[in-house]
Amino acid sequence: MCTACRVLQVGLSPNVITYNSLISALAQGGEGEKAVALLHAMRSAGVPPDVVSYSAAISGCEKGGDWARALSLLHEDMRAAGVAPDVYCFSTAISACAKGGQSEQAVSLLDEMRSAGILPNVYSFSSAITACAKGGQWERALSLLDEMSEAGVQPNE
Repeated sequence: MCTACRVLQVGLSPNVITYNSLISALAQGGEGEKAVALLHAMRSAGVPPDVVSYSAAISGCEKGGDWARALSLLHEDMRAAGVAPDVYCFSTAISACAKGGQSEQAVSLLDEMRSAGILPNVYSFSSAITACAKGGQWERALSLLDEMSEAGVQPNE
């Protein structure tokens, strides 16, 4: 049994902060599947997940290279729970797509976040540019760099 699961069995009533901390710890430790499982267990226990819960679980998927599950959490699970994604959720999902060689998905997410009124940050743009570069789409990568400057986002290394 995972350490996070044992923590939940000590007889205390965990709240959203408890779950978020555990999901984040699992994600950072490279245990993306366990992070997502704990997110689902959280809902089953009657503790509604928030944007931080989903951000942490999506991060676990990104670290584990599971771009499809990251997209599922972003689109289906969050929508079903009535939780609006933020810039971090989108950016991490874009990064997951980049790592998974899904350049079209990454650029689509960047467009989707802008359509939702969420301003991309340097991480959002950089991840989409990386996805395009990996996919051999250098012209699109350069176009995104221009869009980044037009949006007032300062490129980094």
